[in-house]
Amino acid sequence: MKLLSYEHQGRIGFGALRDGEHIVALDDLGYDSLKDVLSARALPILQRLAAERTASLRLNQVRILPPIVAPEKIICVGVNYGNRNEEYKDGSAPPAYPSVFPRFPGSFVGHGQPLLRPPESEQLDYEGEIALIIGKAGRRISADNAWDHVAALTCLNEGTVRDWLKHGKFNVTQGKNFDASGSMGPWMVTADEFDPHAPLEVRTRVNGELRQQDRTDNLMFPFAELIRYISIWTTLKPGDVISTGTPIGAGVRFTPPRFLKPGDVVEVEVSGIGVLSNPVADELISHP
Repeated sequence: MKLLSYEHQGRIGFGALRDGEHIVALDDLGYDSLKDVLSARALPILQRLAAERTASLRLNQVRILPPIVAPEKIICVGVNYGNRNEEYKDGSAPPAYPSVFPRFPGSFVGHGQPLLRPPESEQLDYEGEIALIIGKAGRRISADNAWDHVAALTCLNEGTVRDWLKHGKFNVTQGKNFDASGSMGPWMVTADEFDPHAPLEVRTRVNGELRQQDRTDNLMFPFAELIRYISIWTTLKPGDVISTGTPIGAGVRFTPPRFLKPGDVVEVEVSGIGVLSNPVADELISHP
């Protein structure tokens, strides 16, 4: 089942996608958001009602939001595809542990909304990724039980302001959290639609040109290991998002670098989920 959050006529709602263009509204059940649905373990109720109800909206009538509008935690994983470690050309051995950092909800927009290049930098870059959405809370989750804690998967563009990554000696937080620099969606696809042992493919295109492509069987730290490791030091809660890493081919790696500019369109496609598409625009600064 594909579930999405949206804004329609000034009101935020959520529902299920039907036939790729219609929405079955499901936000009248006493839950304020899809995060609340996950917390209440109420996905089976949504699945039943989505099959019974008539669609009431078309996709082109709404503004699509990130599937989980206000997650408590967004944890991103860096350098996780095997050939990305080689991309750094520093002779280092494969890492023993995942590299992780936080992002804030305001750094993401939904499908179709513009990614904003800030006036402080011309180095806005793209990173196509697969994101896990947690459905069941847990601490110190074993790898064998990890998939039981996944509610859904979604596409994610982990947009990055490259020069701001270097402002801190030991962190990348600044360059990873500019408002509206990344995107998530268009919807989340429930975990029962996937075989946890089958590889998924992620592709990133800029203006139709394929820039990134890889499969999850090339991950150094697979989904289950990420959940195991992260849940050692923090309790994963319903609605939390784990973004699992990006393949080689980001704009910074070209010679010369190929950063995003206004008018570009970035697409992140994941098998079994769909295509997350966003235009790029300059952030407008209003002066008093």
